[in-house]
Amino acid sequence: MPSIKVAVPHRLTQEEALRRIKKAIEDTKKHNADKVGDLAESWDGYTGNFSGATLGQSLSGSVSVELGEVIVEAKVPLMFIAFKGKLEGAARDMLTRLLA
Repeated sequence: MPSIKVAVPHRLTQEEALRRIKKAIEDTKKHNADKVGDLAESWDGYTGNFSGATLGQSLSGSVSVELGEVIVEAKVPLMFIAFKGKLEGAARDMLTRLLA
């Protein structure tokens, strides 16, 4: 399965960055349940793993909240590989807004 990786710098504390990431995931579960199914997450400190499905395809990945940077790595279905650049750009834009 192809993967994407996005790293976005931030000036927040790790705790605040983590709080914002978790809230965004919770909001996604609540407001996009019709688009993203079975969205699950698990956390070990500042590192989280997530999985879900969209358009009948499984997605999985990890989020690492570091001092000064958040890194998201995800495995994407082969059918989405043509959109890899757009997916990375959208993730980068969303994280940049979230962590501003």
